[in-house]
Amino acid sequence: MYNLLAFLVKYYHWLIFLALEIISGVLLFKYNSYQGSVWISAWISSSNAVAGTVYGWQSEVDQYFTLKQANEELTSRNIILEQRIWQMRQQLDSLSAVEDTSSVLARYDASTLIQAKVISNSVNKKDNLITINRGRLDGVHSDMAVVCGRGVVGVVYLASDHYAVVLPVLNSHSHISCCIRNRDYFGYLIWDGGDASIAYLEDVPRHAVFDVGEWVETSGFSAIFPPGVSVGRIVEIDNSPDGLSYRVKVHLSTDFGCLRDVCVINDPSIVELVRLESEAVNSLSIKKK
Repeated sequence: MYNLLAFLVKYYHWLIFLALEIISGVLLFKYNSYQGSVWISAWISSSNAVAGTVYGWQSEVDQYFTLKQANEELTSRNIILEQRIWQMRQQLDSLSAVEDTSSVLARYDASTLIQAKVISNSVNKKDNLITINRGRLDGVHSDMAVVCGRGVVGVVYLASDHYAVVLPVLNSHSHISCCIRNRDYFGYLIWDGGDASIAYLEDVPRHAVFDVGEWVETSGFSAIFPPGVSVGRIVEIDNSPDGLSYRVKVHLSTDFGCLRDVCVINDPSIVELVRLESEAVNSLSIKKK
């Protein structure tokens, strides 16, 4: 208490000055309309500025937490648009191919893109595997194609009720039928290990005519992948070890190092075709025995 009284005695003239300033300010703005309106306008302007800043922060936070949904939607749209581009290229190449192109379009429209998240991934092993958070209860089964917004990812290898393991391009057991865009030459995409951005298109015939910089895409000859899904761009052309074909070095369009959102193509016609081919192989094996 003594310290408080000492403080008031020491600075009483400043306290009286401050009190008089407050009283004069109140009298000025309360009993003078012009000064009052200026004060109200300034207060409203400051309040709006503060509110605008707060709303701006809130908007940025909302946008951040909706990025997940935006990425999933972009992945699906990119896959569909890539197929549309392939359809248009086929139509422009030959008017006689319109019927075939229409059937491909109908097949792809009938398919279902099952969105999934990558929960486990590796790129530095000889036989890499990818785990996604979708399984049999979501409609995912073995031998289904897995793609992302940039292109091919791999094939579903095993599926449980809630998860699935994908055999990606970056696996020595992966062999995907691919072709050179706008040309009839095709081969099989394999990965030798090492650089996760490089794969090789094997068994391209020696009479094939193509150049570095052209695109490689799925051929549609496989019972798993629809045609026209991007694989990558040709960066080098070499001879195969036996000299009977070309070995084409491809820079993959899919960045496996930062793979997050993928889609599983659930196409009933592809499932039926895979089952039929599997039955045919088993039947031939039984007859040989």
